[in-house]
Amino acid sequence: MKTPRTPFLRRLATTSAGALLLSAAGLPALAQTAPPAQPPAGTLPAAAPSGPYTLQRAIDVALQNNLTIRQQQLTVENTDAVLRQSRAALLPSANASATQSWNYGTNVDPLTFQFQDQTTRNNNFSLASQVTLFSGFQLRNTIKRNQLDYQAGLSDIEKSRNDISLNVASSFLQLVLAQEIVRANEARVNSSQQQVARTQKLLKAGSVAESNLLDSQAQLASDELNVITAQNQVAFYKLQLAQLLNLATPTGFEIDVPALPDPDEEVRFVANPDGTYQTALGLMPEIKAADLRVQSSLRTVEVARGAFYPRLTFGGSLFSGYSSSRTTPVFTGELEEAGQFPLFTVDPITQIRTPVPNTYAVAFQPGYKSLPDGFINQLKNNYGKQLQFSLSVPILNGFQVRTNVQRSEIGVKQSELRAEQTRLELRQSIQQAYADAVAAQRRYSAAKRQTEALSTAYRNAEIRFNNGLLNGTDFNIAKNNLYGAESSMIQAKYEFIFRRKVLDFYEGRGLGL
Repeated sequence: MKTPRTPFLRRLATTSAGALLLSAAGLPALAQTAPPAQPPAGTLPAAAPSGPYTLQRAIDVALQNNLTIRQQQLTVENTDAVLRQSRAALLPSANASATQSWNYGTNVDPLTFQFQDQTTRNNNFSLASQVTLFSGFQLRNTIKRNQLDYQAGLSDIEKSRNDISLNVASSFLQLVLAQEIVRANEARVNSSQQQVARTQKLLKAGSVAESNLLDSQAQLASDELNVITAQNQVAFYKLQLAQLLNLATPTGFEIDVPALPDPDEEVRFVANPDGTYQTALGLMPEIKAADLRVQSSLRTVEVARGAFYPRLTFGGSLFSGYSSSRTTPVFTGELEEAGQFPLFTVDPITQIRTPVPNTYAVAFQPGYKSLPDGFINQLKNNYGKQLQFSLSVPILNGFQVRTNVQRSEIGVKQSELRAEQTRLELRQSIQQAYADAVAAQRRYSAAKRQTEALSTAYRNAEIRFNNGLLNGTDFNIAKNNLYGAESSMIQAKYEFIFRRKVLDFYEGRGLGL
């Protein structure tokens, strides 16, 4: 029994969203030193093609190079071989055999069935064929079950392709978000550098205290550290995406990002999770695979029940052989004396026979001698045929058949539960994606309003700071509050885009940007 898997969207919500949010805020504690576990890729990494990657191109390359898909394709090929074998079981079997043996000492000749005390050589040849006429429909139910398993295997391949596509889309958008965070942090560094230059001039003019310059320089150092942290995140996600694509090296690997609209530029996101779920039921391969395995388990029950029925087979065989001790009489062309017989006279009245003295009749017969029978001649003479019907009726076999039926019926219930679990995970994933998309769009709108308000507050604080009316600590707090709101807005934007794309994917639309 397979261990239930955590839905993909839930795993993503607990990893990428929180990581990118902290990174956007400039907290170095989130920097990762090793990439998380990824689906295994091909054994020989591919060279990165020239030109930047679009999302669709990245997905195509990942699907082509991924080892998981290759392994499942081999599994399906093995299932197909099993299916072909089950179909071939309906055909008659035919087998030929040949033996050669030497017998020493006293033995029974297998062809003459005579005891003999001599060394003999024996050859036996046979050709036998058998076909099953009836076996409780086990052969046909086995074929139907294997057909269902083969179709389920094809659906498993599609499920893996979907998972890889979603993983690539997630990593792609994480890289896009990380790059935008780098640009935002670089803008902050540029702003901080300008602020340090202004503060130095104000300090020389005696308009501000030296502590203001020190606070500005400290803020600049923090912003530069945040740029380095964000750049490390870009390198990390670039490596992660290159590994998903099974590229030899991420060097020179770039992505092409089209212009993405802000969430508030679209109409308020409205979706019907139940409608999306009903659509996904007919599209998602994991649902089809689960249903096919339920049908396969039902066929397994029929196969097990077939053992209750008698088994009727029909067979035929041809056989012949040779023995070196077998001989045949051959006419020599001469007459041999067979013996002497007395002559008699018969009294015509009394009919009494009286032997004639010293008178005999000599009898002759053809002369023969025994010669070894030839190999070809024996094969012709020993040629035999056989036809046979065989009926096997099960009566009592330690309740093995009954136990097998019960176990297969339990397997049906397990398959039904797994199918229901798959549907439940699909429904929960869609509901979670919908809730996250709505929340991200709302959070973006709120973060945008917060950014606008904090921008006004920052400009006011900057004027007061430049006039010496605000200390550096309070000014940096106002600045960091603005940067935090901007980071939250960026993160909400890309989370909304991804959740929206996931819902589109469940409705049968592509993942392209």
